[in-house]
Amino acid sequence: MIKVGIVGCGRILPAHLHAFKTLIEKNVDVRITALCDVNLENAKRYWKRDLGIPPFYTGGPPGDPLAAPPIYLDEFQKDTEVKIYDNYKNMLEDADIDAVNIYTSVDSHHTIAIDSLEAGKHVLVEKPFAISVRAAQKMVGAAEKFGKILGVAESLRYYPHIRMAKWAIEQGYIGELKMSISGQVGGYWSPDKIVAKTPWRHKKILGGGGATVDVGVHLLDILRYFCGEIDEMYSVVSTITKIRTIEDEKGNTLKVECDADDTFISTFTFERGVIGHLHWSWFGPVEPIGIPFFTLYGTKGCISGNMIIMNDGTKIVLQKLFEEEASKDVKEKYFPYGIKDPMALETLDFIKAVEEGKDMETSGKEGLKDLAAAFAMLESSLLKRPVKVKEVEEGKLSNYEKEINEYYKI
Repeated sequence: MIKVGIVGCGRILPAHLHAFKTLIEKNVDVRITALCDVNLENAKRYWKRDLGIPPFYTGGPPGDPLAAPPIYLDEFQKDTEVKIYDNYKNMLEDADIDAVNIYTSVDSHHTIAIDSLEAGKHVLVEKPFAISVRAAQKMVGAAEKFGKILGVAESLRYYPHIRMAKWAIEQGYIGELKMSISGQVGGYWSPDKIVAKTPWRHKKILGGGGATVDVGVHLLDILRYFCGEIDEMYSVVSTITKIRTIEDEKGNTLKVECDADDTFISTFTFERGVIGHLHWSWFGPVEPIGIPFFTLYGTKGCISGNMIIMNDGTKIVLQKLFEEEASKDVKEKYFPYGIKDPMALETLDFIKAVEEGKDMETSGKEGLKDLAAAFAMLESSLLKRPVKVKEVEEGKLSNYEKEINEYYKI
């Protein structure tokens, strides 16, 4: 049995707990044996329903992990004693755990991860992977030094339509991949809904970056999943809205001054010759306007959202094609136990990696590459020139993050 201690009991935790519940129902041998949060009440919030501590506000459109309903450990793993802590170092010393899952704010990821690895625990870290590329490098180095599994909870790669698109590309349905183009302005969280609940998203020193880091790592991971490594990026990054406001439940106006970006526009080339364009913005109308994620063009056709559109105009529903044409072994590879929930799939991938002693799909090294690509956009905009992602990944180019590294003494 793999025993897991969780550090950080905020609004994203219910989505992860539902994932563990799914795995336990599938007889995966894993249990959560410890919960830790600097506010002990937050740990109790997900421990036992009868404690009477109300759940955090949940929001987001249907399917958003932040909209996951309340859930309590004692209701889906009744056979397991759970200890709670308000200090992760005490948890590392005292709790019966093999692995640590970190769902804290991004500025603390590197410290908790490195301490956990040094304590002999395997580690899974919520995205964004780290506050800076240098912090991510140190995390990856610690995992190698202590011989432990390190992964990033990059759930988007595990969504069904993403995995089915990967299969379709590999099967050659759209021919040789040539171009990717995607982007969106606005959305459920835009322009101001996100502020009062997560102001760190608008502070460079707290989030590393704004949209580039919080959203960018998601999108760049998928681009790398489909198209391989990104070679060079030329980007414009901007903070269009300098002050964001929202009214709380009592009608009080809450404000945050933004020094992290809310908008990025980037063009890039991949090492395999594919070209791409990506844009995203929290600025603008609530109703999203954009190009479906992801639109991928090949020599025979394209994949746009959940559709394959052939050059002759034929349209094929991606899910229908996968269900009819993919072999049983392929379906088990992408969706073991028939699981389609992305959070459960990423958690299962981590548990299997720990059991088998091999990297998960979204390993720490993958997290570093995603973060380096996001920071390459920031470096490119700062320098007003194209930037090689490898330069950023290797720490040869770090103008943007210098302030962050100095602040945290990384």
